[in-house]
Amino acid sequence: MTKGKVALIFIALVAVTLSLINASWLAPTPPGRLKLVAHRGVGQQYDHEGVRRDTCTATRIHPPEHNYLENTVRSMQRASTLGAHSIELDMHPTTDGHAVVFHDWTVDCRTNGKGVTREHSLAELKKLDIGYGYTADGGRTFPLRGAGIGAMPTVEEVLQKFPNQNFVFNFKSKDPRDADILAAAFGRAGVTLDDRYSFYGHERVLERMRKIAPGVWIWSKDSVKACALDYLYWGWTGWIPESCRNGTVVVPLNYQWAVWGWPNRFQQRMASVNARVIVIGEMEDQGSARGIERPEQLGEVPRAFKGYLWVDDMYGIGRALGR
Repeated sequence: MTKGKVALIFIALVAVTLSLINASWLAPTPPGRLKLVAHRGVGQQYDHEGVRRDTCTATRIHPPEHNYLENTVRSMQRASTLGAHSIELDMHPTTDGHAVVFHDWTVDCRTNGKGVTREHSLAELKKLDIGYGYTADGGRTFPLRGAGIGAMPTVEEVLQKFPNQNFVFNFKSKDPRDADILAAAFGRAGVTLDDRYSFYGHERVLERMRKIAPGVWIWSKDSVKACALDYLYWGWTGWIPESCRNGTVVVPLNYQWAVWGWPNRFQQRMASVNARVIVIGEMEDQGSARGIERPEQLGEVPRAFKGYLWVDDMYGIGRALGR
């Protein structure tokens, strides 16, 4: 037998071995069900073309299908009835020690106020109309103006209104003190910080949150990236990197093909090290990604996937799944 044939046989054996090690069909379908994460509850959808960090998205919404405003109690209630397992919220502190739920760093875009969100008192923020700035026609009409007066909720209000709901809290700043302010809101609401709640944001804030509430689900962009890259390099062997243990891994729809053992074998491996798996929409060339926005994207999610599905348009996706 020639050396060339030996090499080909060796390559074939390696290929077969790797295929068996990572064969999804050899792993059982995980128990449970798909868990929808409603990003900011139910909100208005907008044109993402050319959006940057400082773009005012309220001025580029699509003609409204509904009158729900993101990050409000009413929005969260609708997300829950549409089947959301978890609801993602954005948190800011106020000058008087409260924690409010609002996305933007400033109030200029969505409201009739001005200035940095965290530089206002709770009373000042409660006076604002958070539907004031929404327009779908370049400012000719403002269909949600007046609908959001006093609708910016505190974290306490949310926790008391939804005592059994799972929430994902996004820290909007790098200030570790925000973790203490959020924990204080849990205390005032009489709610225990347990595994129903998840927290993500900058590592400096999360380091403090880990000390306040050891064992809760905490993740960051850096930790997610580390797990994904390490698994990409080593997952073919069946070995699970340390960066994935008790962690979180995010799988974009258009990169499912790159995940060793996807979906069943991969889910089995992640479950064995207590790692959560989140599927999101497509990763774009510049590294940005969004949640699931269109019902047709649901067809790209394997039926065997039982992890978390990050949903940007909970109104459309929830109704599609209901049908």
